[in-house]
Amino acid sequence: MNLASGQARDIVLVVDDSPDTLKMVTDAFEDAGMTVLVALEGEQALAMLEKVTPDVILMDAVMPGIDGFETTRRLKGNNTLSHVPVIFMTGLSDTEDIVKGLEAGGVDYVTKPIVPDELLARIRVHLGNARRAHGAHAALDTIGRYLLAANQAGEILWCTPQAARLLSGAFRKFDGGGFKLPAEVQDWLRQSGRGAAGSETITLISEVAGDKLRLSYVGQIGSDEILLRLAEGEGADDKTVLKTKLNLTVREAEVLLWIARGKSNRDIGEILSLSPRTVNKHLEQVYAKLGVENRTSAAALAMRTLAAP
Repeated sequence: MNLASGQARDIVLVVDDSPDTLKMVTDAFEDAGMTVLVALEGEQALAMLEKVTPDVILMDAVMPGIDGFETTRRLKGNNTLSHVPVIFMTGLSDTEDIVKGLEAGGVDYVTKPIVPDELLARIRVHLGNARRAHGAHAALDTIGRYLLAANQAGEILWCTPQAARLLSGAFRKFDGGGFKLPAEVQDWLRQSGRGAAGSETITLISEVAGDKLRLSYVGQIGSDEILLRLAEGEGADDKTVLKTKLNLTVREAEVLLWIARGKSNRDIGEILSLSPRTVNKHLEQVYAKLGVENRTSAAALAMRTLAAP
């Protein structure tokens, strides 16, 4: 991971009060071409994070003052830091401690004694994942999309500023990530993407003014991360949007919608009561109309179309 001259160095913040651990990881990271910052306890780390945003944080669980779990919860509550991966690095190895670390916002849990090469490998993986996710979110923020992601329990994982404005105007207790959508939305999310009839959109009623918002399923982007589109009013469903904007027939729009949701031809046939062969014929027409050559390109175009204002 050594970097060529002129390239930015990855910044690692190590939060630990053990001199031996600090020396070992600092030497390993600096040899790998990283810049290492050190904090000996949680309050010091939080103060440092007000001035600099590292690329990754290594966090000891047991420290003087506030522990690593509480430190992580506090920094994850800061929108400017929420994307930074936190890896717990501690001697606590009980399952309950590991779960506690992950629930606090950690992405990984490494037990001492530390093996530097293994830790570096884990850091590289989490840095790559964080950059891809943060880059995608930043791009969506920049182009003004009304998008959010939620898990099947209805908890909002992230949302663009545009979606946040609509939600904050509709729900008095909305505070960004971690906010839980109403019970009826939670039920809908558990069914979304499974071919259930009527699962494409759901209407939200504003608590504040009684206005209507429309929440539409866009696709599954993680094991429990569902991408959703938010719009004011009831509007058209996703199938109608694809039909109108891409000049497709109703059946072609239905096939394309399920392709965008990651379904196979066989799955789509079962959902729409068509043979896989018929699905394939519709898909060939979709490719021709959209000017694409494969289902990946067709799905990407569909998602861009649905995400557009």
